[in-house]
Amino acid sequence: MKIVTKNFLQPIFSLTFLVGLSALVSSCQPSQSKSSQTTTAIKIDGSDTVYPITQEVSNDYNFQKNNGKSPSVKAIELNSSGTSSGFEKFCLGKTDINNASRPIHTHEIKKCNQNNVTFLELPIGFDAITIVVNSQNNWARDITLAELKKIWEPSAEGKITTWNQIRSTWPNKPLNLYGANKDSGTFDYFTEIAVGQEGAIRKDYKADKNYKVIDSKVSSDINALAFIPYAYYNYSKDTLKALSVDSGSGAVMPSRTTVKWGKYRPLSRPLFIYVSYKSLRQKPDMREFLELYMDKAPEFVSTIGDVPLTDQAYKLNRIHFNKGKVGTVFEGKSQFNLTLEQVLQKQGKF
Repeated sequence: MKIVTKNFLQPIFSLTFLVGLSALVSSCQPSQSKSSQTTTAIKIDGSDTVYPITQEVSNDYNFQKNNGKSPSVKAIELNSSGTSSGFEKFCLGKTDINNASRPIHTHEIKKCNQNNVTFLELPIGFDAITIVVNSQNNWARDITLAELKKIWEPSAEGKITTWNQIRSTWPNKPLNLYGANKDSGTFDYFTEIAVGQEGAIRKDYKADKNYKVIDSKVSSDINALAFIPYAYYNYSKDTLKALSVDSGSGAVMPSRTTVKWGKYRPLSRPLFIYVSYKSLRQKPDMREFLELYMDKAPEFVSTIGDVPLTDQAYKLNRIHFNKGKVGTVFEGKSQFNLTLEQVLQKQGKF
């Protein structure tokens, strides 16, 4: 498959494509002086998982733009409709940046191509999809990938309804399920891992796009089980309990250490922002905002509760950004079992 735009003709899936774009970097620079420019808001949408990180950067940026005062006009318009819904808008040219909790998919690349939307792919951190129960749940401590499939596959609908149907040593209590809705990158990623097919899931679970709502429901329901991003688990640690997950080599708890060293797989995943190259060239504030984002990403990713990339990975982001490297190295699909080092190697071959 190729991504074809007015300016770029190389194959999207080549890991060495578009090496010669450094000559275009100057075109990303605003042609007018700052004093003569009229600020046009940067429009951002997409992932609820990445939203808190981008929100921190946006607040910092608005604060700086207004010299430490409350902003009268916000330079950033930030929404969170979910990764998939966000890509729909992004690939139609309706937004400038899409927050994403998974790589861009083949059909989304095709839609971007059809609308001449060329993009930069910037990994910003790592997340661990976390399986949580109520903190008062005293029977479940770990779970296997096979048990997750047994719970969440479409054929379980109306049939796997009690805890002892998952594991015989667990009590005969109702199993109340919560999780992300279909517009979420977390939904896409989790269903492909747990069930084996993206989007395949039982329909009798309580879906929500707001993870804080899911946290609240699980926190008040002793029979609950849910899948949520790691940062949202950290936000509600007092009322939620994370289960360790056994993918075949023993049960592993999600943590910064187990994610960093590739132990919590396949439920760990890279997080991204996708940047419209056209917007980068045309909107004066885009470059300034993205430079701040790259500077602040390690700090804010940690603050929110996710896992930062390595220093070298963030340096590569800046190199690719400055050279105008466009496209994706993830072949149009989610790729599981990636460690931080493997993401770095992919980006290094960009």
